[in-house]
Amino acid sequence: MRSAIDFLTYLHNQVFGFIEKLSEGWLLGLVARFTFASVLWGYFLNSAGTKVGDGFLGFFSIQPGAYYQIALPAVEAAGGNVDAVSFLPWGLIVLLGTYAEFILPLLIIIGLFSRVAALGMMVFIAVQSFVDITVHKVGAETIGTLFDRFPDGLIADQRLLWLVPLLVIVLKGPGLLSVDAILARARPQSRRYASA
Repeated sequence: MRSAIDFLTYLHNQVFGFIEKLSEGWLLGLVARFTFASVLWGYFLNSAGTKVGDGFLGFFSIQPGAYYQIALPAVEAAGGNVDAVSFLPWGLIVLLGTYAEFILPLLIIIGLFSRVAALGMMVFIAVQSFVDITVHKVGAETIGTLFDRFPDGLIADQRLLWLVPLLVIVLKGPGLLSVDAILARARPQSRRYASA
């Protein structure tokens, strides 16, 4: 009986050790970035698009709706007049939040400054959830509950799952198929040329 258990343990270690070595350094980051791109990029791109104007030049114009989405208390304090909202801190928060929603997902997808961008997206999702709960006053059914039998809570369930691929990128990096990896491979060559 003991030899059968030893054989199964050996077989398990060989198979999964081979799979782990085969995927080391490239698969997890690539899968995490692919998951983010296929599930969340469209969401964040669409959300960011509601905060800027139309067309190429519209991209550089923050729309009043951005203030209502991000800084509703400041808009209400200004009597609903977005132009009366002070730039510091509210206008700056709206500006940074709007463009972060465009830039951070793009950096994650192409794999440039991936770990910092993924960490930034994790903070963005946490702030987004906080604003949804405290400012927009979403209901308990939208918030959801962890460890229940319903996996459909937008904040507690879905946004926790959003964080998983981002955490993989922060901990493991973007993988070999990324701009970060290309730059890392090119760096030793540039040092060699600099010392010659």
